[in-house]
Amino acid sequence: MVYFLDVVMAKYGELYGSARVSELLGLDKAALDFSSEAQRARDPYKRLPCDFRLNTIDVKYQIWKLGVVFTDNSFLYLTWYMFVSVLGHYNNFFFVAHLLDIAMGFKTRHTILSSVTHNGKQVLHLMCVCVVVYLYTVVAFNFFRKFYNKSEDGEPVDMKCDDMLTCYMFHMYVGVRAGGGIGDEIEDPAGDQFEFYRIIFDITFFFFVIVILLAIIQGLIIDAFGELRDQQEQVKEDMETKCFICGIGSEYFDTVPHGFESHTLQEHNLANYLFFLMYFINKDVTEHTGQESYVWKMFQERCWEFFPVGDCFRKQYEDQLS
Repeated sequence: MVYFLDVVMAKYGELYGSARVSELLGLDKAALDFSSEAQRARDPYKRLPCDFRLNTIDVKYQIWKLGVVFTDNSFLYLTWYMFVSVLGHYNNFFFVAHLLDIAMGFKTRHTILSSVTHNGKQVLHLMCVCVVVYLYTVVAFNFFRKFYNKSEDGEPVDMKCDDMLTCYMFHMYVGVRAGGGIGDEIEDPAGDQFEFYRIIFDITFFFFVIVILLAIIQGLIIDAFGELRDQQEQVKEDMETKCFICGIGSEYFDTVPHGFESHTLQEHNLANYLFFLMYFINKDVTEHTGQESYVWKMFQERCWEFFPVGDCFRKQYEDQLS
């Protein structure tokens, strides 16, 4: 508060006088003394060298800025790239990671990676796969464990289903990856008294886990890739055929020669709007005009109603032009 009063007094004191400014602000007479000794007495930070004031540092803004930097994908990628480069000087093995930079240079790479994580239903289907495999693990552990654990001369050789955790991990790691299901990875039940039940167990595992659940996950990934690709094509088409400011299509302006081009370069030039935003962002709030104050308030609320969406000068004067 004291720092604010000093700024106001330094800015308007010579123009209106210190007494008049203090009277308008409702200050007492002690606040009228703006000598260097009085200011140092009111502001202890002025006693430090180089006029160092901790109260002028916006801590929240600095923390927010660091958070934006350290969560930026480009910054994280470059940091990882530099880290691998340093490790490569100690072991040439780490230089192999630089080959990923080739894949990172393609624009479709982002679409391919996003298609895997775009649809949240994939996580639910993965959980469903885990649950179904666990049900089959319980059945196998209680009834078909002898087909998993191999032994020679009474001594165990391969204990694939010795306990529930080992049995479940075997089904998830081997059974789900097997092309024919879990039946391809355990002993053949031919001639065994549980042969009929094993056939049902192997066929249902193959049908529900391999054919249905995994195919659904693959289909969701393919659909997400197609959806993202369509969105990119739609954005590209809108940028080429619609005004970014008002959103009116080029077919409305191209009734006259070079209508759309003239509109986007002169009337609704994106660079002019960006310049206007940066202008009043860097401008002191106390010096904003009425129009700038309105836009600044809307900008802080992230409300873009001040953009002339669906409107332009040609529409306003369409009657006179016709």
